[in-house]
Amino acid sequence: MSQQPSFIEKYANPTFFMNLSGKIVPWLTALTVALLSLGLYFSMTVPDDYQQMGTVKIMFVHVPMSILAMGAYAMIAISSIGSLVWRHPLADVSAKVMVPIGMAFCFLALVTGSIWGRPMWGTYWVWDARLTSMLILLFLYMGLFAIWQAFEEPSRAGRAAAILALVGSINLPIIKYSVIWWNTLHQTASVLDAAKITKPALDKAYLPAFFTMLIAFSLLLVLLHMKAMRAEILRRRVQARRMRQVEQAGSSATAHMVTN
Repeated sequence: MSQQPSFIEKYANPTFFMNLSGKIVPWLTALTVALLSLGLYFSMTVPDDYQQMGTVKIMFVHVPMSILAMGAYAMIAISSIGSLVWRHPLADVSAKVMVPIGMAFCFLALVTGSIWGRPMWGTYWVWDARLTSMLILLFLYMGLFAIWQAFEEPSRAGRAAAILALVGSINLPIIKYSVIWWNTLHQTASVLDAAKITKPALDKAYLPAFFTMLIAFSLLLVLLHMKAMRAEILRRRVQARRMRQVEQAGSSATAHMVTN
């Protein structure tokens, strides 16, 4: 009597993931495009701020990018735990493909923040605690990307990258609470008031645009991650097949030499 696979074994199966994601991706793509279009419409039609004027609209890209850059790194750290502790077959795939995606989000967060900072602070960059910790996050992404490129063997690269990802995760709470722990130019929480979490710090006119863009970019992150995982799984399958073909060709050649 065959034993039924456990929950983890079932969902850690690359074939199961490929079948499930193949059904989800088209619907997720349509929903992401629709929400991005709606979010951009809301962003362009909201009134200008009485102090920041039209530059306030950069917030609808900058803040979601910053949140998701941190969220992507948290996903890498969780995947790293799955890879190191439980040897989850898809964990290192998830961590590997999230690195360039998170790095792009982090880079865009820094760029949009600099553009927004120029009219507000009079300069594109200051060595502010929030900005500096975000820059460190970008360097961590770059380090992870370099590790994955440096090792040909995925298992060795996965272990080295997982250790760096877990060590670097200490930077996430530093980014989050840097505006509270230190006296910085960067403003505190823009969406929720730090003193009363149920009270929005943003004007109600900006909330629909902000949350629509946040959800849209979140779905975009998930979509890119899912598609990248599918591509990586297919790449590894092709690589494994080629290696088997090379081994079979080598075995056939050896057998032919022995018989002769």
